[in-house]
Amino acid sequence: MKRVIIFCSVLLIHNINFAQPNKTAQKYGATITEADLKENLSIIASDAMEGRETGKRGQKMAAAFIAAYFDDLGLKGPVSGSHYQPVPLFTTSSPVVTIKAGLTEISSDKYLSLVSGQTNGEVNLPLVFAGKGSDAELEKLDVNGKAALVFLAEGASIRNNAVLTKLREKGARALFVAVEKSDEFARLSGMARRFSGESLSLKKPEAGEITGSFVVSAEAASQLFNTTFEKLKKAEKVKPASVSYSISQAVSEVRSENILGFLEGSDKKDEVVVVTAHYDHIGISAQAEGDKINNGADDDGSGTVAVLAMAKAFSQAKKDGNGPRRSILFMTVTGEEKGLLGSEYYSENPVFPLDKTVVDLNIDMIGRRDPAHKDSPAYVYVIGSDRLSSELHTLSENTNKTYSNLVFDYLYNAEDHPDRIYYRSDHWNFAKKNIPIIFYFNGVHEDYHKPSDEVDKIEFDLLALRAKNVFYTAWEIANRDNRLVVDKK
Repeated sequence: MKRVIIFCSVLLIHNINFAQPNKTAQKYGATITEADLKENLSIIASDAMEGRETGKRGQKMAAAFIAAYFDDLGLKGPVSGSHYQPVPLFTTSSPVVTIKAGLTEISSDKYLSLVSGQTNGEVNLPLVFAGKGSDAELEKLDVNGKAALVFLAEGASIRNNAVLTKLREKGARALFVAVEKSDEFARLSGMARRFSGESLSLKKPEAGEITGSFVVSAEAASQLFNTTFEKLKKAEKVKPASVSYSISQAVSEVRSENILGFLEGSDKKDEVVVVTAHYDHIGISAQAEGDKINNGADDDGSGTVAVLAMAKAFSQAKKDGNGPRRSILFMTVTGEEKGLLGSEYYSENPVFPLDKTVVDLNIDMIGRRDPAHKDSPAYVYVIGSDRLSSELHTLSENTNKTYSNLVFDYLYNAEDHPDRIYYRSDHWNFAKKNIPIIFYFNGVHEDYHKPSDEVDKIEFDLLALRAKNVFYTAWEIANRDNRLVVDKK
């Protein structure tokens, strides 16, 4: 019994000691203030920045502001002395597309293309019917090297859609997404226009490499299989068919930039903690009435100013002789809205070796609430903390309990969650290199990707709490004795 008492006492003392906040960390965490966040966000998300669209004037202005901010803090420019990492991109004009069922050309108002690049002339493919894309249907379907037509559930997204991803993984070269209702076709067509048209890519599209993706109406789907839409819906006697299509686009080069600020560590300076947020947004809406500028105060102005505030806190700590043991790279990336392009470029052209990169803490939208948390205590969605490192997840949980006590919501961390959020922000380009990550997110709200995502709707007290939580997590990782263990892949 005496041994048990002693053991329990030691365990209790250990837990109490762990739970004691680091007063030095708290001193610098306190420098992350609502006033600073608001001042910087009022610049980053102002109309003057014109929505910060990748490669456009507003993005360049935001980049200059961030670089100057890093310079004022005394952070090093790690790209040959510069804070700018050039990101060369290619843009394509709206595609000119033709689709034929046999010898019959389908009217262009019955489909919409989601592609970039160009085919080398006309592509002819066998066409198979994939039904609703259920696991049972896909299991027995051979789509390798073929085109496939599939019905998606009403209201489904065409971006990061699990069914379309599975068809691609099975080797489908072209996808036709069929819908019955005209309003659903209009909804998907609007979504498709945002993902096609003048798109950006890291690689120059080459003729012959392109696989097509198309939203098609009920009439077009019937033409493709030379049957009625009712028979298609019931999957009655749907015989394989064939389809032809061609795509042509003009290609030109666009230049953009990631902005990097580097704080060198002390005894473990060769190891690097990376903190990221994307500073680009979607620019000016040509079709909107009234206010056309998508300021992106939450998406991702909130994450951008959180990175700036953390950079200020760590810089001050170093000036006071309390700098981190590991180095920290504060990086605001471009091109997230165009397909995670800036972070992908960094992951393929790293300034610091990836094998020395300890973690990426990525912040994308932390200034608002979503409808599910309208009346909840202070919360944040935490995604990916347990995917690659059990130690990281435990550290994240314990740090939160010690300093912030936010409600951690792991809804989007589920591997089978249909929104696939884990794959939809810049941390993914680190995770796929087997670098542990945490993604911090407040969820989607009614102003997402609209001109109404304005500074006056940001909850700055909540933004400050979340930014401090990321700061304390970075502090713990940067100053611990051992590097985080990667025990999963």
